[in-house]
Amino acid sequence: METVELRGESGLRLAADAYGPADGPPALFLHGLGQSRQSWGMAASRLGEQGWRAYAVDLRGHGDSDRPVESAYQHSDVGLDVLALCADLDEPPLVVGASMGGAGSLFAQGVADTQLFRGLVLVDITPDVDMEGGRRIIAFMSAHPDGYPDLETAAEAIGAYRGGRGKPSPAGLTRVLRQGEDGRWRWHWDPRILDVRKIWLDDPALADDYAAGMREGMTRGADRLEAPVMLVRGGSSDVVTVEAAQALLRMIPHARYVDVADATHMVAGDRNDAFAAAVLEFAQPLLRAARAG
Repeated sequence: METVELRGESGLRLAADAYGPADGPPALFLHGLGQSRQSWGMAASRLGEQGWRAYAVDLRGHGDSDRPVESAYQHSDVGLDVLALCADLDEPPLVVGASMGGAGSLFAQGVADTQLFRGLVLVDITPDVDMEGGRRIIAFMSAHPDGYPDLETAAEAIGAYRGGRGKPSPAGLTRVLRQGEDGRWRWHWDPRILDVRKIWLDDPALADDYAAGMREGMTRGADRLEAPVMLVRGGSSDVVTVEAAQALLRMIPHARYVDVADATHMVAGDRNDAFAAAVLEFAQPLLRAARAG
């Protein structure tokens, strides 16, 4: 693995970890809201071992990537970064996009004149988002604006949010939390990403309007997709219902569908073994086709 710099819209610097041979066909891993390039577990590295040049990217305002001067964290903004990333590659990439990363990929395809992707894996995201689950995520992300006094407290809070799925290792949280000069631990993302989303918590009508805009942008992209597609849903997801998954499959009849049991919206974190296996199986024929030229 090596750490590299990629470029998003208007040259925005995006940090990425690169796996696999430098001359392998490209693959992009695009995480969800509030996550980082380290959210994929073994999936990105195993794709590199398969022969891909796999880039696990910190999206704008997340991890070690730049924060735009003006707050710009709509899904359409992420879509512009996806367009820039694809334009810089020599050939269309396989894209694995979780939640915001998947939504941004659909937004990108919706405004592109050509097919952007060799293949697309949508990880627990469809045009029909359950806003109750979305509000729950935003409520948790907004709950501690001043951070946590120590990693153990942060782990307890995350464990409570996850319900019966246990709390994470405090030491492991250093991947997503950073300690400030005041000694408190804060999420390693720009707090402005919540500005357009905190309205969901107090105004259901505005939340519905936001969901309608998401649905329109993602549906436009889904309608234009010709590349192979796979939807990976968390079996216990509170963001993508079974009905929403079936609606996407009607929208993209050639799409494959994998439902990962005992996984929530955070599929790669909850069941990394099953998630990585599904991605590798989907990617293998695409790799053969890429090598065949």
